[in-house]
Amino acid sequence: MSVQPDPDDPALIRLEGPCPVEEAETLAALLLARPGARVDWTACTRLHTAVLQVLLRLRPPLRGPCGDPLVARFLDPGQSSPDEAARLDCGFT
Repeated sequence: MSVQPDPDDPALIRLEGPCPVEEAETLAALLLARPGARVDWTACTRLHTAVLQVLLRLRPPLRGPCGDPLVARFLDPGQSSPDEAARLDCGFT
């Protein structure tokens, strides 16, 4: 199971390894049952878009950069080069 609560910190949910579509419902249930819970996604190696949608919809505080390089590249401007960050900034407000 790649989505699970931290055994030492009930307010922390860990995403580890590949996080397939089947984990989206688990993540949503954990986040809804633990208001204010944080998500550590540094050990996530691949994030399915369904899991990403849960994170975007419920917006938990995220710990660290995403371990999935594709997600990290597009969601964390700090990991992009200045030219790439400017290209990704479409000016929408």
